Amino acid sequence: MPTKIISTATAEHYKWGGTSGTDCDGWHLVSTPDLNVIEEVMPPGTAETRHFHRHSHQFFYVLSGELTLEVEHQDFVLHAGQGLEITPGQAHQASNRSAGETRILLTSQPPSQGDRFDA
Repeated sequence: MPTKIISTATAEHYKWGGTSGTDCDGWHLVSTPDLNVIEEVMPPGTAETRHFHRHSHQFFYVLSGELTLEVEHQDFVLHAGQGLEITPGQAHQASNRSAGETRILLTSQPPSQGDRFDA
C-alpha cells in the first residue's frame, strides 16, 4: 500500500450513535485487518451503547472537549490530552455529558467490527 497523508477530509466517513442513531461522526484514518484508528466527534448529550469486545484492545484519546468513559461501572472523565485503555472483556460506554463537542481518537487492535457485544 502506498504511503499517503490521511485526514478527515479524505478518510472514509460514517455516522453513528446518539438519540437518532446518527448524531455522531467517525472517520476511518487507518483500517486494516490488524488495526483501526478512528477519529470521532460526539455532540453534547450523545453516547454509545454499553458493550464489550472479546478480542479487541482499545485506546480512547481525547483530542478536544470532555469524554466520560464508564468502564466496569466506574466513570472516568477525560479531557484533551488524556487517554484510557480498554482491555478485551471490559464492559464500557463512551458518552459526552458536557455542554460542548468532544473529539476523540480511537485505536482498536484487532479491529472491533464484528467483536462488539451488548453488556
